[in-house]
Amino acid sequence: MTTDRSPTPEQALLEQIHSLQREDEILHNILAVDIWAIAKTMDEFHPGFWAAFMKNREQALKRFMAEVIKHPPAPPKRPPFLR
Repeated sequence: MTTDRSPTPEQALLEQIHSLQREDEILHNILAVDIWAIAKTMDEFHPGFWAAFMKNREQALKRFMAEVIKHPPAPPKRPPFLR
């Protein structure tokens, strides 16, 4: 005897959330490999590229953080029931 039990709406929603989380992790891993491949290639053509890139990135992050501290972003306009 076969019982054809369909998942409850909560179970279906949880499965969708888990599926999206897995897909997000896979995309993150793919992007990490792509970035590594670009950096490795650039470092072969221009030795020191990655070190210079990371130094520039650190400086840009410091400038960005200083700007955010000086001028905090405005709170998002959200409906009262979502606050």
